[in-house]
Amino acid sequence: MREWWIQVGLLTVPLIAVYLHIPPPHISPTLNSWKTAGAFFTFKGNHIFYRDSLGAVGSSDVVILLHGFPTSSYDWYKIWDRLNQRFSRVIALDFLGFGFSDKPRPHRYSIFEQANIVEALMAHLGLRDHKTNILSHDYGDTVALELIYRREHNKTGHLMISSLCLSNGGIFPETHYPRFLQKLLKDSGVLSQILTRLINFIVFSKGIGAVFGPYTQPTDGEFWDMWTGIRINDGHLVMDSILQYINQRLKHRDRWVGALTTTTVPLHLIYGPLDPVNPHPQFITLYQKLVQRSTVSVLDDHISHYPQLEDPTGFMNAYLSFINSF
Repeated sequence: MREWWIQVGLLTVPLIAVYLHIPPPHISPTLNSWKTAGAFFTFKGNHIFYRDSLGAVGSSDVVILLHGFPTSSYDWYKIWDRLNQRFSRVIALDFLGFGFSDKPRPHRYSIFEQANIVEALMAHLGLRDHKTNILSHDYGDTVALELIYRREHNKTGHLMISSLCLSNGGIFPETHYPRFLQKLLKDSGVLSQILTRLINFIVFSKGIGAVFGPYTQPTDGEFWDMWTGIRINDGHLVMDSILQYINQRLKHRDRWVGALTTTTVPLHLIYGPLDPVNPHPQFITLYQKLVQRSTVSVLDDHISHYPQLEDPTGFMNAYLSFINSF
């Protein structure tokens, strides 16, 4: 009898450890370097991580980078140096619930709050009234559209936006195809709280790998850094709450798509056409039909949902060509 309980204990303890994600992943030297180069500011009691880099001498241009789901500002590390060669200041943040920022729970995460945080960060840096370029990706595209809406309607505290460049964001609900796990987490209620604990590195890397091209897969180290960014501050436990942004996109489609189609801000789209989340040609056809003022750069056929990581050279060439055109 005693041996039976020992066997049960030997099985149960590692299963509980897996369920509770014990121990947390170790931060790699490269990811730690990204963190130590940044800072934090406080927004309504929550600590928000950001990087603010002084770049090109003689330029007054500022760019802020808005990352996607479920990753972080580290998504921009491959193009950071080239951006610093062009802009006087390069700024990026981890949205609330992402990366090194706080991840409160329970909490009602929303695109509106993330836009508030961007405005608060720019005010914190003394740049609220400074002309700013926005470069965004995925989830960040929708935050950018809320910022555009506020500019167009002259809302108090709005940013002085000089240009907007989008990339592979599901801005049109009708051409957006969330992954199965995303749909499961956002719509499963109480069950989602169990499912978030069952997500591990293997599940995550398989899921995120599916939205990269077959020839542009992240390295093992890059997969680990992405996963670590999620696991810091137990971010996996808020994924179901953050994923409500998909429902918010549908609910507020007229507001955000309307802002995109009517703004006078210079617009550009950089698109990886192998993206299964915003597939070709449905997405790009609708974009060009509705956003006729925008220029578009379609990258090579094998580039998928993370173009700034999969083809940093092509991405930067497209972005700089746009920025230098006005």
